[in-house]
Amino acid sequence: MNANQIFSLENKVALITGASKGIGEAIARHFAACGAKVVINSRKQEELDKVAESIRATGGFCIGMAANAGDIPSCKALIQKVVDELGGIDILVNNAATNPVYGPVLGCEEWAFDKIMNINVKAPFEISKLVHPIMKLRGGGSIINISSIAGLTPDPGLGIYSVSKAALNMLTKVTAKEWGSDGIRVNSICPGLIKTKFSEALWQNEQVLNHFVKRLPIARMGTVDEIAGLALFLASEASGYCTGGIYEADGGTTI
Repeated sequence: MNANQIFSLENKVALITGASKGIGEAIARHFAACGAKVVINSRKQEELDKVAESIRATGGFCIGMAANAGDIPSCKALIQKVVDELGGIDILVNNAATNPVYGPVLGCEEWAFDKIMNINVKAPFEISKLVHPIMKLRGGGSIINISSIAGLTPDPGLGIYSVSKAALNMLTKVTAKEWGSDGIRVNSICPGLIKTKFSEALWQNEQVLNHFVKRLPIARMGTVDEIAGLALFLASEASGYCTGGIYEADGGTTI
């Protein structure tokens, strides 16, 4: 198998949550460019339609399907719609995430804790369970959980978010161990400081940004395309022997 074949996603169906912008959108563009039939998901259909249209304009296959990742009935309907229209799911990227508060854990109210854990942990748990039998029937698949280096070492002000991403990393390992015999690989990507709307509170403040960047061996922020490239590796046959991995893409932050 040559390099083009090993990274090819031809005849694969990929579902990406939280994909109307940022890392999810970049992953969708890379997957479509490599031949996948891509379904992008977020809560707002209008935003999805704009992204899908721009991907189709470059020759890729992409459709947007709105659903709330934190609402299980909505997710069930989404997955059924994907199966009805495209025949199945081969690749799942759990990218939807939230962090509505910033500060010490003593200041985190119950509603915020519940929302963070629901979107960042329960949603990928439930969506992965829903997709499991579909992938098993197709002979296997790849699940990619977008985590964070905050799940490896706590970040100031991101305490409960860090807890949620640590839980997602363990969920990755547990499902990889239990589902390997079904041909399903499960891996996690832990981005560091990536230039997205999600992290703009950090990079829009030059003083704060310089504080972070000066500690990095690679002395700059990362890009969404650099995360998408790693996701492509984990989705393709290039990573066929990789499961249960927690892959840091952080410019050396955690060294």
